[in-house]
Amino acid sequence: MAQEDVKTSRMHKGRKTINYLQKCKEDGIPLVQMCPGPRDQFWTMAAEMAGCDICRLTVPGDGSDPEMQIKLAPFWIKCVRNAAKNIHINFYMQTPTYASKELALANGAMYMNCGADSLLPMGISNETLKYMADNYLVVFGHVGALSGWQTGRQGGYKRMGKTAEEAMKVYQMAYEYQENGMMAMTIELTPIEVTNAIAKKLTVPVISIAAGGAADGCEMVDFDTFNMMPKLASHAKVYGEFFPFAVEAYSDWADDVRSGAYPEDKHGYHMEEAELEKFLDMLEKA
Repeated sequence: MAQEDVKTSRMHKGRKTINYLQKCKEDGIPLVQMCPGPRDQFWTMAAEMAGCDICRLTVPGDGSDPEMQIKLAPFWIKCVRNAAKNIHINFYMQTPTYASKELALANGAMYMNCGADSLLPMGISNETLKYMADNYLVVFGHVGALSGWQTGRQGGYKRMGKTAEEAMKVYQMAYEYQENGMMAMTIELTPIEVTNAIAKKLTVPVISIAAGGAADGCEMVDFDTFNMMPKLASHAKVYGEFFPFAVEAYSDWADDVRSGAYPEDKHGYHMEEAELEKFLDMLEKA
């Protein structure tokens, strides 16, 4: 076999790698990032079909059983990657998986080998980040408001960078992340002006979430996109109504089942008459 015919890369043609995201920033093309939350892989498939660029992927669960989520992570990444071949998967790492730089490297390498394009370790230290980056892992992290138990140090899940001093702290964290190897980041709950200024100042892509501002693109969680929350968040805009659509479909189907309209004869198939008579005779004698 000729050398040029040997394929050593596992990357799918057309995959939206970190280099693709960087080029979009440089060309001024806004990036679109969705987050299915604990939704299945078909939401990500639909987003890819619609042309979305990035999926911030989390493992199903409410966070009460992190050990289960950690065990499930490789399988879940493979499931979503098999359904959506090209979208950039930014995988959210559970905190225990980067409790040390060695763990971060081992787990991050496994996740990328399973199909993730980049890794999101929330609130990672510069030392661990640099260790991951020096070992060729792609870290696409997060600044501004942190989520999970990390919110305790910032006084809860709240708006960040409302004063000049606070805004500079967000920028300093983002800049240090960039200099230690972070190749992209989301910025959350910062003022519009701060969001845009930091995105313009940094050389890596910066995606806004609940932060307003154009930045280099925007993220919205599917719960908000499809109006699945009890109360709409101030940053959210509804683009589809999931529950009315799903309830109507289930209701129509249930009505057909109860009325006898479904299933029709065409929805099944018949046994050959001779075999049917034989079966009924055997059943009678059983």
